[in-house]
Amino acid sequence: MPRLSDSMEEGTILKWLKSDGDAVSRGEPLAEIETDKATLTYESDAAGVLTIVAPAGETLPIGSVIARLDGGDNGASASGPEQAQAEASSEPEAGSTSTSEPESKPPPEPEPAPKAQATTEPEPGSATQPGPAARADGRVKASPIARRLAREQGVDLQQITGTGPGGRIVKEDVERAAKSPPQPPPQPQAAPEPEAPAAASTPPQPPAAPTPPSPAKVAETGTAKGDVQVQELTRTQGLIARRMAESRATIPSFELRTEIDMEACVALRAELKALGGDVPSYNDMVVKACALALREFPRANGSYRDARFELYSRVNVGVAVAAADALVVPTVFDADHKSLREIAHETRALAERVRAGAITPPEVSGGTFTVSNLGMYGVTDFTAVINPPQAAILAVGALARRAVVGDDGELVARHTMNVTLACDHRILYGAEAAEFLARIRALLERPLALAF
Repeated sequence: MPRLSDSMEEGTILKWLKSDGDAVSRGEPLAEIETDKATLTYESDAAGVLTIVAPAGETLPIGSVIARLDGGDNGASASGPEQAQAEASSEPEAGSTSTSEPESKPPPEPEPAPKAQATTEPEPGSATQPGPAARADGRVKASPIARRLAREQGVDLQQITGTGPGGRIVKEDVERAAKSPPQPPPQPQAAPEPEAPAAASTPPQPPAAPTPPSPAKVAETGTAKGDVQVQELTRTQGLIARRMAESRATIPSFELRTEIDMEACVALRAELKALGGDVPSYNDMVVKACALALREFPRANGSYRDARFELYSRVNVGVAVAAADALVVPTVFDADHKSLREIAHETRALAERVRAGAITPPEVSGGTFTVSNLGMYGVTDFTAVINPPQAAILAVGALARRAVVGDDGELVARHTMNVTLACDHRILYGAEAAEFLARIRALLERPLALAF
């Protein structure tokens, strides 16, 4: 299992693009792997004959053996203990090949059974027998897209038999279940069971009222808070939870706030809009101003690691983008060397790729500073959580016309914007952080340097 992003801890094999025993050449697509940030196609870095160790649907930590390439150039072979460990953590699923058997031996006889289950069309409403997607611990194996679609369509994943690798529920299964007519609860199956004596000894109970399918399993009813629904976290949501908890628990942070006069930026944007082409947003101007200021304040562009300062030569600004039930931070690399229009073009392309689910791990890695903007939601100011191991993050509020006192003492309406800088006090101290924030404000209030 390769490390495909700087924060990746484990990966899920969604689909093998090659079969066991296929000849694979260097650079050929090998498998689709879901990481903590994106799903991407993993290309083989060597040539050889493929022996699959971990079947599709398995989630394994970085460094675990997922396959072997025998022969060819730089062919890698899994060691015996690693192979045994990978086999022990794998379930016998469709499309998997047991590596404990000799390669010349045909697959064991029980394997076709899961395959037949995976390809059998489930009858709508047949929830009495769990399909292959149900694990022994009760959790349902489903792709992130299938889970999201099930929440949106109100489809209960427990009612679906997956047709993906190893019985994994995929997008098509959810769409098929959503189009099927709603079925009554499975009471007729239980009707033949009771006999007359049992009915006499047991007080009759009213039939349960049919309820619409829920995107999450109801864990408890009748509590003071009402019905409790338990929703599993996606891999991205789990990562966000861990990293934000880590940030709050380990980083001694402080915040600095200021108000920026954006009147000159409003005028500059109007002029650039008249010229045509990619029109920079105000957030693009903030990214450019931060990049230029970071070049002057190396610690703001660094990290505190293991009682040392790490100062980076490249200025890579991350831009927080809201995705489906998650937050993704793609990176604008070398933002200090790019023009305002280049930054505008790149941020738009990255945001579209995030929302389309096409962002790749390299595009969300390597950030040295982050800008988070909630101004489009009317939020005037807020405090963002530092994205470790970065030294700081800038939270940007809404740009609006506000009453301010002019140089002549009169009240005038001007475009202003509130920003909050959250800093790691272990590397960025108060005075230096204040100077850094003041430099950002100066660049935005006199934005001529941003246009180049």
